[in-house]
Amino acid sequence: MKHPIVPLGLALLLPITLASASQQPSRSAAIVDRGLTPADFPKLQKLTDRVYVFSDLHSGGLGYLTNDLIVITDAGVLVADGQGTPAVTQKLVDDIRRLTPQPIVDVIVCSEHGDHTGGNVSFPSSAVFVSSPASQASLRTQAANDRPGAKTIVPTETVASTRALRLGTTEIDVLNNGRAHTGGDLEVYLPAEKILFTSEVFTNHIFPSMRTAYPSEWIATLEKVAAIDATMIVPGHGFVEDAATMRSEFAAFRRALASVVAEATRLHQLGLSARDAVAQARWGEYESWTSKDRNAPIAIQRVYDELDGKLK
Repeated sequence: MKHPIVPLGLALLLPITLASASQQPSRSAAIVDRGLTPADFPKLQKLTDRVYVFSDLHSGGLGYLTNDLIVITDAGVLVADGQGTPAVTQKLVDDIRRLTPQPIVDVIVCSEHGDHTGGNVSFPSSAVFVSSPASQASLRTQAANDRPGAKTIVPTETVASTRALRLGTTEIDVLNNGRAHTGGDLEVYLPAEKILFTSEVFTNHIFPSMRTAYPSEWIATLEKVAAIDATMIVPGHGFVEDAATMRSEFAAFRRALASVVAEATRLHQLGLSARDAVAQARWGEYESWTSKDRNAPIAIQRVYDELDGKLK
């Protein structure tokens, strides 16, 4: 089935139409809070004539979106991140085929986590997979332990700091600004268009997820990412809206992450156990952020582990 291509400006009308009587659009990342259902996805959003975002529901059933960047050039297509299952990633591949006859030549693994790599087998076998060295090592270990019927794609090329790719006339920068949500986060930047895909370094209005995060390093990574001259910032999860809103939400996420780390640090200094700290934590405005109940206890434990020198 062909999925609708929604121009960015038109897509922004949807949450406004579904807003309450105050006509203030919901900032929640949960699709149900936007009046949407799984039947509304997957979706393509057009950022420019050659740059799109593909979005579908998180493969773990968390009720928010996982996003991928599509860059069409006259020398092939670059895709940043995939989806969590082969079936959904195949929908991404099929949508690209409807957009252009150009082949997918590069897949940038910005996040090694399964909700972004679990479907990578659906990309063409001729595509070059690129990741950070840390993610390559992690995926190699995962591939060695694949269950019957599963196939983890291990990237063959890595980016330790920065790599400038040129596909035809299009320049694409693959950036490694440090550890954040994973041990090997990458970003993809289009300098001509000033579009930045952050993957899981930034998630839109989702309480910071720290299951494998490096809390203080994540703050430092966000500072580096904030210095990039980007007009449009695309998150790895959550809704993709107009450029001004996305810059505002990126700034809000930076504040949220710093606040979560500061609150967990405060509780640690009080001598509370991580379990007791969950009940005592004061999250303020972030109390209502999507997945707070799921992510807050993990965040506290992760910050405690860093402070105690036990971070794995």
